[in-house]
Amino acid sequence: MTRWPYPAALATVTLAVVTACGSPGDETAATTPPATTSARPTSKPPVTIPPPTTTVDPYAGLPLIDHVRWTTTVDGPRLLVIPTVAGRRTAATGTDELAWQEILALDPGADAPGMRDQFVCHWVWARMVAPDKPSWNLEPWRPAVGYQATVSANCNPGGPER
Repeated sequence: MTRWPYPAALATVTLAVVTACGSPGDETAATTPPATTSARPTSKPPVTIPPPTTTVDPYAGLPLIDHVRWTTTVDGPRLLVIPTVAGRRTAATGTDELAWQEILALDPGADAPGMRDQFVCHWVWARMVAPDKPSWNLEPWRPAVGYQATVSANCNPGGPER
């Protein structure tokens, strides 16, 4: 099927013929100029989408947690979480969950109510405020109050760290 390449021209010619064939005594039909239409391009120039930029995490694939160790304080048990250099410095998304999984692999007893919220609080906030803090201390005796309340309590819901 061949398409007529000039539909606007065809419309103009058709209008002129119909106009010229007006009814007898209609002198305005013969003297009225045909309507003009301008053809517009039907295709737009191609849009160039730049490739996505990727940031390579220099710590990707490295352990994030060096080790964990339980101690006992006046308040009760405390899990000391000692991050690696990669754990202290990585900024890649999702590494908080990877690090938590490393903790659970090192000691499944860390999976107590409120401990993950304490850990994520340290992962997000303590790394910024005290990047060289020797350990992040998680206490299972602290109340499980949810992440936002844990952050509001400086990662230590139920009282300050002693």
